[in-house]
Amino acid sequence: MTGKTLRRVILEMGSGNDLHGGDYTKAALRAVQDALHHSSLSMLRALKVPPADMMVAVTIGVQRPDRVDLDRVVASLPYGKVTARAVKGGLDIPDPAKDDPAVIASAAIVVSLPL
Repeated sequence: MTGKTLRRVILEMGSGNDLHGGDYTKAALRAVQDALHHSSLSMLRALKVPPADMMVAVTIGVQRPDRVDLDRVVASLPYGKVTARAVKGGLDIPDPAKDDPAVIASAAIVVSLPL
């Protein structure tokens, strides 16, 4: 990356849920997959940037950020140097009949390239 500046080129968002079981990681992974399915990185070929050179920053919003397995989130991204963090956000929808909330996660994926 000598002589190049890292520039944000993509911001993609997604949402995912776990309707039964309160699994924050499952909801987060579904949110990441939703975001990934909205984007195509054909510009990498046009700019002659190897996919491994992408810097990918993932932010997950859920009500219980401490319950997201960030290693699994990072492993779910196919390319680039990936970092992930979980922050307070998303929604928990309680089930009044039992302790089984529906978990809704939001994901933001930022891709930066050395240009």
